[in-house]
Amino acid sequence: MSLLSFESICVLLLSQVLLVWGIQEIHVDQETISKISAAGQLMQCSASLDVLFLLDGSYSIGKGSFERSKHFASKLCDALDIHPDRVRVGLIQFSSTPHLEFPLDSFLTKQEVKERIKRIEFRGGSTETGRALKYILRKGFPGGRNSSVPEVLIIISDGKAQGSTVMPAMQVKDRHIRVFAVGIKFPRWEELHMLASEPTEQHVLFAGDADDAANGLYSTLTGSVCSTTAPGCRVESHPCERSTLETVKELAGNYVCWKGSKQPNAVRASLCPFYRWKRVLIKHPSRCFRTVCPDPCDSQPCQHGGTCVPEGLGKYHCLCPVRYGGDSHCAPKVSLECNVDLLFLVDSSSAVTLEGFLRYKAFLKRFLQGVMGQDSPMNVGVAQYDNNVRIPIEVGQHKDAVSLMKRIDALNYNGGGTLTGRALQYIAQHGFRSTPAFADMQDDIPRVVVLLTDSKSQDPVAEAAKYVRDQDLYLIAVGSSFMKAELTEVTGNPKQTIVYSDPQDLFNRIPELQRRICSVDNPGGCQAQSLDLAFVADASSGVGMENFLRLRAFIRSSCSHFSINRDVTQIALVVYGSRAHTVFALDTHTHSSAVPQAIDQVPFLGGSGSAGSALLHVYGDVMTVQKGARPGVNKVVVLLTSGGGMGDAAAPAQQLRHNGILVFVVVIGDAQRDMLLRVAGSPNYLVHISSYEDLQYYQDLIIERVCEEAKSPVNLCKPNPCMNQGVCVLGPASYRCECHGWEGPHCESRVLRGDSPRSPVLPPHSRVQWTPRALQHFSRAPWHTRRHMDHGH
Repeated sequence: MSLLSFESICVLLLSQVLLVWGIQEIHVDQETISKISAAGQLMQCSASLDVLFLLDGSYSIGKGSFERSKHFASKLCDALDIHPDRVRVGLIQFSSTPHLEFPLDSFLTKQEVKERIKRIEFRGGSTETGRALKYILRKGFPGGRNSSVPEVLIIISDGKAQGSTVMPAMQVKDRHIRVFAVGIKFPRWEELHMLASEPTEQHVLFAGDADDAANGLYSTLTGSVCSTTAPGCRVESHPCERSTLETVKELAGNYVCWKGSKQPNAVRASLCPFYRWKRVLIKHPSRCFRTVCPDPCDSQPCQHGGTCVPEGLGKYHCLCPVRYGGDSHCAPKVSLECNVDLLFLVDSSSAVTLEGFLRYKAFLKRFLQGVMGQDSPMNVGVAQYDNNVRIPIEVGQHKDAVSLMKRIDALNYNGGGTLTGRALQYIAQHGFRSTPAFADMQDDIPRVVVLLTDSKSQDPVAEAAKYVRDQDLYLIAVGSSFMKAELTEVTGNPKQTIVYSDPQDLFNRIPELQRRICSVDNPGGCQAQSLDLAFVADASSGVGMENFLRLRAFIRSSCSHFSINRDVTQIALVVYGSRAHTVFALDTHTHSSAVPQAIDQVPFLGGSGSAGSALLHVYGDVMTVQKGARPGVNKVVVLLTSGGGMGDAAAPAQQLRHNGILVFVVVIGDAQRDMLLRVAGSPNYLVHISSYEDLQYYQDLIIERVCEEAKSPVNLCKPNPCMNQGVCVLGPASYRCECHGWEGPHCESRVLRGDSPRSPVLPPHSRVQWTPRALQHFSRAPWHTRRHMDHGH
């Protein structure tokens, strides 16, 4: 009896382990598994599509597995762009009888659908899968669009149906309904294969791994229903095995037993077979089709020995060695080459606490160690305040880093009140005592005050801060995020306000503070930077006419910061409501004077907005060589939105980034930060503004970020300048297009068999040498004359 108990325990433990490991195994390395999972988390099917879930709620499933089925259905919804005009979702629970939980036209958003799935209750009963399929044959897709759009049925079951399902399953598929069969618990795979559409390998999934199943669903629908995969991603076929846990009868041996005899009152000994029941895995070899995207670390983006750490599809961060980390790719930390007088004003009040004051001292030391070289032209001083103000380190008193560090170590914490306004007033009058060497010479060295505080001021700061600025002092404020409003009141400009989310994040702001200090003498836009820039403005009903006019004014003002012509900056404008519309393309306006009038004529569109559709429009119809985009020039898209209609934007934004086009997201109003980060790709490219009235104050910050991007290295093959499926091949400071059936520098002319080309074009593998002026004119000339135009320059 003890042996049987032990065996029962083993079977129970085996069952639990199998839920995770044994039911489905894809035979690839762990790196590929991670790539499949990462792609599955971020994929979105955005198309006109009716999806009906058929959930097994029978007793063979049980309540626990039914809850897992609900969770799986909810996770699959994350891969669907749920919207009345795109993907609609409904759900039927079946056991002894089918029960419609909600039709396809009940809910308008993904969140509403997921909330409703969460509230579904387990019904129990027998597994009448055939009856549920007949219900669909009679009723169709409740709330659907009557076969005017593709219909997808997702059956989630263990496959242990009572009665035959062969005929109704065949009839459902004959109506051109695409059927996915998803196994739950310990599925009977042969029955699920019979339910699924052909080819069954692509339509049978396992609910135990939601990310893998979402990837499988998307991979199967890609091309036929959903949009194509992002560039660089591809659908691959991998060998896999699916297992079923079955109970089998096994001969244990022969044992002596007693049998009756013909003679009365007699028995005889004999050998009898002894059987036992055993649970075993029955394996079903198959193929699993999954989308795999390139690992962002494959290109080794981290320099100088930095370690690349992937963070999902297309995202990573670099762990940099000491003295590297000047940017996100571990560039060398550089000294401040700008000539400034710099005074740190440090809060040492009781509200900051001793711990906070010591943190500020550590921050000062780390900052100065990174920026003060042997010949640094910068003069540094430190003041501290509470109820009173002291300047223990005068500006320019120490020219070497070692003596300055010792003086910082000697600073004492005082406690007391937080009188920031009084401290600012005092610094404006006494902080910079240096005088020019000659009375008739003007002291033109910029003077910068960096305020370090983590506590609300107990006296007014607005008037004092204005007085500081009126003395031609440049104010920068650094503090925690909850202080942002007061810090912006001090600086008068969000661009000069630096906030951190937690104590450790303070030290991550050192590069940003370096840039702010050295931008004192360079407040303008990027007048001399070559850049292809597209503004994408939300003109949907969620924004409204009044706010749209503010957006329009913001874009008009922003364009004045750029030198617009064919050799420097090109600007395009796209607006979107129910559809995306190009107001003007990159090569439409060749001079700044024509742009303001064109922007003023942009109409308000209204309708429900889709940021994803707008970004796809930019990718296919704006940032292309045919529409004026220049190879060898950085490309930036600035998306201005209220935050509505962003659910479908992550995949198109990633597609743009993969092709070397930065997506900068500016959101006005309330929106989900996680969703916005997926679209922006990084917090560095996301600006969240509370109201449209405040938009104007963020213009300098946004333009500065755009101009920084204009200085970054360029991949000449991103986006692909070759037309008609030509392949771009990089060379040293050049690229060439490999053409198939086409010819010309960019594969623009079809090969005429038997005839010589109609115009003098370069051979199919001709190399295009990159020079900004030549390429910019090259992209606009008629294709058959471009070779001569290049020689003319």
